[in-house]
Amino acid sequence: MSAVGERVKGFLGHKRKAAAAAALVAGIAAGPIAGTAATASAAPPPDAGPAVTQTSNTSPDSGTHMNVPSQQQLMPMGAPDASTQSSLNLDSSQIANAHSIVAAANAMHLPPRAAVIAVATSMQETKLTNYGNLGGANDHDSLGLFQQRPSSGWGSPDQLTDPTYAATAFLKALTQVPGWDTMPLTDAAQTVQVSAFGDRYAQWEQQASDLVLSTYHAGPYANAG
Repeated sequence: MSAVGERVKGFLGHKRKAAAAAALVAGIAAGPIAGTAATASAAPPPDAGPAVTQTSNTSPDSGTHMNVPSQQQLMPMGAPDASTQSSLNLDSSQIANAHSIVAAANAMHLPPRAAVIAVATSMQETKLTNYGNLGGANDHDSLGLFQQRPSSGWGSPDQLTDPTYAATAFLKALTQVPGWDTMPLTDAAQTVQVSAFGDRYAQWEQQASDLVLSTYHAGPYANAG
């Protein structure tokens, strides 16, 4: 099947899922840049301030002491089978973007699982690259680390290309999903993003967890960034 055919088939197959997601977060937006899986991002709810918190921890990089998260906190369903996982060769800017996502989750006093889901989502959408307007290569007006659309109410172009703003917008939508912190990562991410290929978020769970750990100076990326 051609790439176009696959995108159309994927879109039709997820039409009902998009309708269900709309009950949680209003509106649908198109997804990532050309060359990646087509995504429809649900517009975020009206800004009502920080999401309800589950922990009051702040970022270790802010100078506040924190215990390193356990595997249970990062991956409550257990570590994924290595055969199901992919990984990226990351440069310093990609690692910095991952750290910005983690810092946004910490600033909202969310548990480490929120940061893992957000980092994995950005890995699938943009490979942790903060894309601006790519002209003809853009998928509609999708921008930033999460390919959010200004026309769907996510924010202005300047806001959506600010990693902290974009991550906070994603996390606010995520925390409106009932049971987001106990469901499989791909289901939580998919409910927000409404991707035509929603199962692809799961492949980044292990590396996303390692990137979250790196902000605590632990794990395989402990000295990165």
